[in-house]
This record gives sequence, structure tokens and C-alpha cells, in this order.
Amino acid sequence: MRIEDAQLKAFIVDGNLIPPKEVDAAEKEAAQSKKRLADIIRAKNLLSEEDLLKLEAYILGIPFINLEGEEIPPDILRIIPEPIAKKHNIIAYRKEKGTLEVAMLDPEDLQTIDFIRRTVRLKLLPRLTTVASIKHVLRQYQKSLEAEFGDIIREEAGGVKATSEFAGQEGEEGDLKQAAEELPIVRIVDTLLKHAVLQNASDIHIEPLEKEVIVRYRIDGILHDAMTLPKQVHSGVVARIKILSNLKIDEHRLPQDGRFKLETDEYKYSLRVSILPVYDGEKIVMRLLPETSKAITLEALGFRGEALEHVYQALRKPVGMLLVTGPTGSGKTTTLYSMVDILNTPNVNISTVEDPVEYRMQRINQTQIRPDIGLTFANGLRSLVRQDPNVIMVGEIRDKETADLAINASLTGHLVLSTLHTNSAAGALPRLIDMGVEPFLIASTINVIIAQRLVRKLCPEHDSYHLTAEEAKVFGSNAFVREDMLAMLKKEKIKGAEKGFEGIEFARPKAGVDCPDGYKGRMGIYEILVINETIRRLIVQKASSDEILKQARAEGMMTMVEDGMIKAAQDITSVEEVLRVITE
Repeated sequence: MRIEDAQLKAFIVDGNLIPPKEVDAAEKEAAQSKKRLADIIRAKNLLSEEDLLKLEAYILGIPFINLEGEEIPPDILRIIPEPIAKKHNIIAYRKEKGTLEVAMLDPEDLQTIDFIRRTVRLKLLPRLTTVASIKHVLRQYQKSLEAEFGDIIREEAGGVKATSEFAGQEGEEGDLKQAAEELPIVRIVDTLLKHAVLQNASDIHIEPLEKEVIVRYRIDGILHDAMTLPKQVHSGVVARIKILSNLKIDEHRLPQDGRFKLETDEYKYSLRVSILPVYDGEKIVMRLLPETSKAITLEALGFRGEALEHVYQALRKPVGMLLVTGPTGSGKTTTLYSMVDILNTPNVNISTVEDPVEYRMQRINQTQIRPDIGLTFANGLRSLVRQDPNVIMVGEIRDKETADLAINASLTGHLVLSTLHTNSAAGALPRLIDMGVEPFLIASTINVIIAQRLVRKLCPEHDSYHLTAEEAKVFGSNAFVREDMLAMLKKEKIKGAEKGFEGIEFARPKAGVDCPDGYKGRMGIYEILVINETIRRLIVQKASSDEILKQARAEGMMTMVEDGMIKAAQDITSVEEVLRVITE
């Protein structure tokens, strides 16, 4: 689809859609960069994508259609096969009396239109649409397959011969290998993996019961039942995953850990596999780690305001320690990777020791620990210090030896980033003292401690509500809500905060086509403990975490629940979600 720049400019000026000076500047930049005027307008956000496409559709005399949020009936969608729809960005969305309305990115692609017309034997009516609309509908091809996945598994499972997992007899390994290579088993495992990727799952759980096998996916931190498989496929599925992960297929008594890769033209994942013997067989948990993802900015993770500035100040220091704390699955490693990405410049040598290396990063020396051969966090860190690093990232401080080495590294001119399993930022300090680290060393090396949790984000379409007077009264007395919470909300200029909790408009989830639970994606809520002189004195005095927290709050530290409540008042998440992750 080609529209001359002069023609586009004329319509923009006539419609007074963009100030003339900005149009002239965009036209000049387009000429210098040898790009289309439309591309420059998009890049500069002078017009929204939809408004620009509506204008182009008007110029071409072609109707515009926005399919975002629309659900296309599967029988209409399948008129154009998925590979053709993907390759040519064309979607069938309405069929009436021998005509088929199709949404396209290029309605002048006459070759594709003619090919589909001859194939489906219907008159095609092209419509111009957005990239977001095409992506939204293409996902429905996959979603319409979900029901079929279950049918495929049921059909294939019928042809699977049960194999004893615990036969312990000669030839068992050969039987399991044969079972793992059977086409039904291969298709079932491939289906489970593809389904997990389509659902953006972070983990796959395959759990054997007495008479069946339950498959569950963890999506946005919540486990969901996905499928139920017949018990006779379990041994073959386990053997197949063991072969992919290069594990011993005839070992059923001991836990095993492995990895394998899943690659297609569309995505590339590394899967971390853990197999554990349970009463009814072997349970498998696979963690999906996208290799194509880039480090997320701190702002996108949910850092904001003074907290964000405190983190940047700590990262600008050439020496010292920065700790990220929280339970398993709270996003600590992702936060560390984002910080490392900020520090990753050509004049800095960054080395890491991790378990496991979750994301590969360019120009960073990443070491995977191997306790089975003696490469522990402590030994790895001891070697890293001799590699002339400026920045050291330690995946986790688990024991006194690692803690001592990390602190010594920070004392000898390195910036050290690491994680610790504690429930709050203040709780990290007594935890290190319990490990046997001297308080004066902690006080002199740690710059900032971050505590975090992950909350699910509300979908764009959600419901709004106000707390009733009774709910506001109970909410205000909640142990997790500070007495001066309202003052904090007023400081953040939250609308209605001056009237109390009942004056604030909160949001709650609303189920939709793309958001079955009303949530999609996750974001962090944080508390940032800056180690200043008053906190250092308390550390040296071996003060409790409560005393440290009290002092930090007196100096203006925002707690996780306060950060969460502000995000709830901004319609990013819900009150229930904040309280869920804080009280878990």
C-alpha cells in the first residue's frame, strides 16, 4: 500500500490534524532519512497508529476496521489457514451471502487477495486494519486450538501402551526409550510445550495421581489446571522429557535436574527441568525461560519516584553492596538483570555467578555453579574476584562463606549485587548477622536493600468502585495499612484521598477475551531501605528488624503495601491483589 507523501501531507494539513510546522519538520526528516512521511509521523507520535491508518484508508477509499477486543468465530477464522494469515497479514472476520470481509495491512496486495478468492470461492471485501488487530486475531488461531489440544491428546493416548516405570527388570531402559519415541508421546509432549508458550506460562507442572495425570501451568504467578491426561501416557511422557533433558531414563528413585531448548521461528525458550519421585510416579516441573527477551527497564518493572532515584544513586556508586530480597518467585533475579543491563557499558567488566544462568546477556561473563563438581557460590565468587571485575553479581547469598566473600569483594573496590531470602528489606540485616557476618562490616558495605513482591496487572478494561464506609473503616484499621497511608496517597496526588479511603476510586478485575481472570502481566511493588548514618548505628547496635523499620519509616521510607496501594489507586492493580501477595 503506497500513498504519496505529498498526498498524505495535503490531507493532514486540510484536516488540521497536525500543526503545519510539525508536518514540515516531519517531511524534511523523511526526505533526509529517505523514509516515508507516514513512518516519521508514527515514530514521532504526531498521530496515533489508528488515526493514521483511518486517514490512509480514507485516501485509498477502503473501509477501516479495528478488530482489537473482537472474537472471531472459529469457522470464519479458519476459512483462511493460519500460515497464509500469518505470512500475508490477512484475517477473515465476517462472511455474508457469498462475500468474505477480510482485514489486511496492505489492501492493495492483489496477488494474495486473488489467490484466496480462487481458493475459498467467495468474493473478497478488503478492509484496512492495524498491526495490533492482526496480532490479536492471530492469537485466536492458537486459542481456538486449545480445545483441539485436549482432543489430540485423548486420541493419541488411546494408542499408547502402558509401560511400568518401576519394573526394575532387564530391558526396562529399552522399553522406556521405545515409549518415548512413539509418535503419540512425541505429539503429546510437543502439544503441552506449545500450549504453555501460547499461554505465556512460566512453569509447567506434570503431576501423577493414582488414575490420571494433571497438567498445570503457572501464569502470572497463579497455578491453573490445564489438562488431565490418562495415566498410561505418564511413563512415556516422563521418558520423553528425560531424553530431551539428557537425564537417566531408568532412574526413578532419585531427583534429577536437567535442561533443554525449545526453538521455532517465532520463539526460543530454555527449559529448566526438575524431576522428583512422588508416591504415584515422578512429578515434573519445567521452568520456561525466554532466551529472546531483553532486560526490562526499572521503570517498566514498577520502580517509581524517590525509590527509583535511590536505586540509581546506589548503582552510580563504584563500590558497596546492593541487595534484593523477597521469597522465591518474587522477581528478584529479573530486578538484578535489569540493574546489570544499566551497568553494562564497554568500560565496565561485569562477572556473575548464578544458579542457574536464567538469561544470557551480551558482554557479561556468566558462570553457572556446579555443586556436584565443587563449583559453589563461594568458590565461584572467590575466582571471580581474581578476574578483575568492576561489578559482581552473586545469584544468591545462602551461607556465611558466600556472605563473607561478597562483603570482602565490596570492601576491596567492587560493586556487588545479590539476593537474599527475607520477607522485608529491614529483615535482611538481622538475617546476615544470624549468618555470622559482623555488624560493622554490614553497616560499612551495604548501600541499599530492596524488598519486593509481584502483583498481577489489571487489564485495560476493568470495573471501578468505591469502598463503602464500613469497608473503609475496616480497611483503615488493617494491620498492613499504615496510619499515615492517606497522607502518602495525598502526597502522590491520588484523586479523592482528601475524603478518606471511601473517596478513592479503586479498580477490580473484569474478565474479557484476552483476560479470563481480568489480569494480564505482572509488576513489582517495592520498599527501598537506604543505609544512612542512623540505620548504620542501629545495625552496629544489632537492632531488631522492627526497630530498623521504625526508624526508616520515620525518615520517609515507603513500604511495599504503600507502594502497592498507590498502584491500586492508579488502576494498575487491585487492592485484593496487593493484600494477597503481602499476606501470602
